Amino acid sequence: MMKANKTTITVVKVGGAVVEDATALSRLLTDFAAIPGRKILVHGGGRRATKVAEALGIKTTMVGGRRITDAAMLEVVTMVYGGLVNKNIVAGLQAIGVNAIGLTGADANIIRAHKRPVKDGVDYGFVGDVDAADGQMIARLVESGVTPVVAPLTHDGEGHILNTNADTIAKTVACAVARDYEVTLVYAFEKRGVLSNPDDDNSVIPTITRADFDRYVADGVIAGGMIPKVENALAAIDEGVARVVITQADAIDGQQGTIIR
Repeated sequence: MMKANKTTITVVKVGGAVVEDATALSRLLTDFAAIPGRKILVHGGGRRATKVAEALGIKTTMVGGRRITDAAMLEVVTMVYGGLVNKNIVAGLQAIGVNAIGLTGADANIIRAHKRPVKDGVDYGFVGDVDAADGQMIARLVESGVTPVVAPLTHDGEGHILNTNADTIAKTVACAVARDYEVTLVYAFEKRGVLSNPDDDNSVIPTITRADFDRYVADGVIAGGMIPKVENALAAIDEGVARVVITQADAIDGQQGTIIR
């Protein structure tokens, strides 16, 4: 499908804090539209899901930055991620001239997963660990002229939707298309990058290697939800993604933030 010299593509993951702020999301979508060439947007929406769950009287439980997803919570995240958030983003992109299409992993079978087994006494419920992604199908969509907007939901091939970490979805999509494209993966969230001091927005760590990461985790510098984010970034590099940047949502051109090597 692709030429010998790989075409570039940018995969941007935007977090829930940006998604639920109308002004921040509008700017993000404008900046995303301005990225030259082929692109894919992956979004979270956890904070919105938590608010909807609370309104419905459904308790939210997190372990190690991951959401426990029982049957009731699965209904909430499916509605919020695959419906409300995804379609609002698609509509926003259409309004500024980006012909976007909203997808979950079940659509066109782009990402298949299995239900995470109980480990160390923790049952995550209907949470999916990715088995495979169809990079060729994603590439076909991109080459047809549409921009995929991917929600953090997968399926198991047996009719079940699974809640899957959005950072993992972004890494999975980026790696799946890395065979055909030179991929830049951008993790965009509310901070300027990975911080050495969470209370100091100017303490951005410019680069992180695997050895750096292990040391920062041991020292408690990187903790909570930042751990899976950096783990996914490192895995993406290992699996053929050309460049990974963790940065603020208003800097998705990749010129600022933390570069993962």
